[in-house]
Amino acid sequence: MFDGYDSCSEDTSSSSSSDESEEEVAPLPSSLPIIKNNGQVYTYPDGKSGMATCEMCGMVGVRDAFYSKTKRFCSVSCSRSYSSNSKKASILARLQVAGKPPTKKAKVLQKQPLVAKLAAYAQYQATLQNQAKTKTAVPVEGFSWGNYINSNSFTAAPVTCFKHAPMGTCWGDIAEGVRVEVPNTDCSLPTKVFWIAGIVKLAGYNALLRYEGFENDSSLDFWCNICGSDIHPVGWCATSGKPLVPPRSIQHKYTNWKAFLVKRLTGAKTLPPDFSQKVSESMQYPFKTSMRVEVVDKTHLCRTRVAVVDSVVGGRLRLVYEESEDKTDDFWCHMYSPLIHHIGWSRSVGHRFKRSDITKKQDGHFDAPPHLFMKVKEVDAAGEWFKEGMKLEAIDPLNLSAICVATIRKVLADGYLMIGIDGSEAADGSDWFCYHATSPSIFPVGFCEINMIELTPPRGTGYAKLPFKWFDYLRETDSIAAPVKLFNKEVPNHGFHVGMKLEAVDLMEPRLVCVATVTRIIHRLLRIHFDGWEDEYDQWVDCESPDLYPVGWCQLTGYQLQPPALQSSRDSQSSSSKQKKKAKSQQYKGHKKMTSLQLKEELLDGEEYSFLQGTSDQESNGSASYYIKQEP
Repeated sequence: MFDGYDSCSEDTSSSSSSDESEEEVAPLPSSLPIIKNNGQVYTYPDGKSGMATCEMCGMVGVRDAFYSKTKRFCSVSCSRSYSSNSKKASILARLQVAGKPPTKKAKVLQKQPLVAKLAAYAQYQATLQNQAKTKTAVPVEGFSWGNYINSNSFTAAPVTCFKHAPMGTCWGDIAEGVRVEVPNTDCSLPTKVFWIAGIVKLAGYNALLRYEGFENDSSLDFWCNICGSDIHPVGWCATSGKPLVPPRSIQHKYTNWKAFLVKRLTGAKTLPPDFSQKVSESMQYPFKTSMRVEVVDKTHLCRTRVAVVDSVVGGRLRLVYEESEDKTDDFWCHMYSPLIHHIGWSRSVGHRFKRSDITKKQDGHFDAPPHLFMKVKEVDAAGEWFKEGMKLEAIDPLNLSAICVATIRKVLADGYLMIGIDGSEAADGSDWFCYHATSPSIFPVGFCEINMIELTPPRGTGYAKLPFKWFDYLRETDSIAAPVKLFNKEVPNHGFHVGMKLEAVDLMEPRLVCVATVTRIIHRLLRIHFDGWEDEYDQWVDCESPDLYPVGWCQLTGYQLQPPALQSSRDSQSSSSKQKKKAKSQQYKGHKKMTSLQLKEELLDGEEYSFLQGTSDQESNGSASYYIKQEP
């Protein structure tokens, strides 16, 4: 195994260091026009682009520095506030961009002064010029999971919690103590050499490694992605003819390094010999560009549209709606998302569908085979089944931090249901949404009460000011609760615990994957908090959701990770901006605050139930019963 060991010494010492420099804002040419606004003078960075006035707050500024292609608003905040005035526009805004600014950067948290916009625009122009000269990407301030984990003693959710992620089902016994062969960075040789290191700490795909021979010395510990191309099982160097060279800092400790390795590695674990092959295979995705699918229409949740796969990153699909000529009307989701289906699905189950203006497929486009899509459980709707008008509790897809009083509006084929949120539905049903009967996002009446979750009552009906009682509401609305036995009560042994870190999709802006934390666990339901952001932006997500990923997933797949929001940046907001944000948050939450439910032992649907307390946040695994019916 150690035939590749090379005991060559290093006579010279060298150290590598990287100096990070921040790009300075380029000075604005003195020849550009001068703009006066509110008594202040600003330099205008582009005489051709023109000025714009925000339709929400009236701020005047450089058009190119304004938000979105239409340049109607000075910031994301103004765009959202304006959109919320219209029900139709509000659905789109809340589905796509509510919750957080697109980049999660503090610079766009609230409206910026015009002078700041001008400076940002000048820097942007200078950056473009530099990129054109060097033809290289300008480095962006990065986020290090390793530093974040170390400095705060966080624990990351293990890869085995994410069955849909690469290596999720074949992670094996990779844990602390496993040895690997990695490049030796403490070396001044002109060629690339390797040494053996052990895993000190594991955080998702990322591992904190320590070179053999350093014992308790952590001075050269380093983080790396265990699925990276430079990580190999012990013995790889011998079979590949690569030299094993001890780090320069400890070369003096032993004279016979081969004997040292034999002693230290006897009985130790390493990666499987085919580990890199398994990693490669697990990152092969069946969906290809130009495939046509049916996906939810983000402007009208009640219907689907045809979209074309534009790109595939780590199993996530960028779908461009077929009628989008400039390919900007897109939607991101995972290939296992319940929001996408094969062509013809809507017609087969009776779901509303927006017909495309395109009469025939474009060249190169082809329908994705039905077998590629996630299969739902078969259900028997022949006997007792869901019926229109039945009441239940459901996660609001337009505000994923809320579980709301809801109603079944239509029963489709194959177990699919159209659900509406009580008190906030559009007259035409355009905001109904489709959940399968086995979906973990719908719950029996009383679920929130027994699990101490805040239930959002019907909006605009006066219930927000009074204790909401399901029994009274069912009687007042002359409706019945959906039978408890029809709901999915299966709880997998998922392995999540409160406080675990992960990477999660912001489903209000589904192209973003963010640093996140599990803050609550109710059976199979996880409360996901986005680090650095207020709790109002939290999301209820199923433990098997394809929108959750292990720490290091973005690095592994090449997807951009959104770092936590900076506290200092958030605290620097003006008081007026905070007040506007608070008002917007109240609207976003739909007047979420209310007192706890007072169900106790009420009669529901003519039957009597006793409620069992749900599992605590620490008791995350194992199956659990939501209700037990009292026998007569």
